[in-house]
Amino acid sequence: MKLILLSLLFLVPVSFAAPKLHTVDADGHPIAVWEKSVKNPKGHILLHHGRTWSSLPDFDLQVEGEDLSLMDGFNKMGYSVWAMDARGYGKTPRDSSGWNTPDRSAKDIAIVLEWLYKRNGEKTHLWGWSMGSMLGQLAAQKYPGHMASVTLFGYPWAPGTVVPEDNNAGDPPKRPTTAKAAAEDFITPGSISRKAIDEYVRHALEADPVRMDWRRQHEYNQLDGKKVSVPVLLLQAEFDPLAKTEAHANLFSDLPNAHKQWVVLKGGDHAALLETPRARLIAATVNFYEWIEK
Repeated sequence: MKLILLSLLFLVPVSFAAPKLHTVDADGHPIAVWEKSVKNPKGHILLHHGRTWSSLPDFDLQVEGEDLSLMDGFNKMGYSVWAMDARGYGKTPRDSSGWNTPDRSAKDIAIVLEWLYKRNGEKTHLWGWSMGSMLGQLAAQKYPGHMASVTLFGYPWAPGTVVPEDNNAGDPPKRPTTAKAAAEDFITPGSISRKAIDEYVRHALEADPVRMDWRRQHEYNQLDGKKVSVPVLLLQAEFDPLAKTEAHANLFSDLPNAHKQWVVLKGGDHAALLETPRARLIAATVNFYEWIEK
């Protein structure tokens, strides 16, 4: 019965209000944080996007007649949702250097989590997609204090990888983003409508017309599952070309906290949060939160 009700819940499109925008000070730099809250929430979730696109295209895509927003989906399940734009994405300006780095981004996550803790009076579940999952793990290793759990979805890192030292001191290239790049993650035929892809491309290019630039990526060499003390949900989509099963197995075995789950989303790919496995992805996340709270 629970599964039937859950399926019906996601079949009915519901109109939701636009997210509220907050600005959080991160060591003197303004970080845009989007809010979609519910009354008496079961908990709070902070979403972090991937390398190319910011929070609203990824997590709050609105398409007439379709139910695609991850923020709305978690709201339906009783959770208040927050989504941060990293430096140089969406409504967050670039760092004064023009670059972002993994350590700086992990610290920004920690600052937003502390802001949420002071605001809501409880720890927040961090949910990272793609590169956002790598940054989420880095934040969990270095700043776990205000984190209830971390979800790693579309995790592209293989434990043991060594990134060469990268101390690029030049000017960032600031290359324009492209429609081709915006659509490239939709690879499973029939998993999302052409209309939804077109809307995603339009919103992505409007929100992030210039590709953000990263340096000091050797800081990802700090990633070590043995140093993650908070509960971890590892979400892997069946056809995700970036999320390798062997890498997930190695990470999962390294995680020391027994509150851990590894869920494979049948039929999904790297963009499963916007495709037909979306309801399964949301259900797996909420089930994990309920399990670790027992």
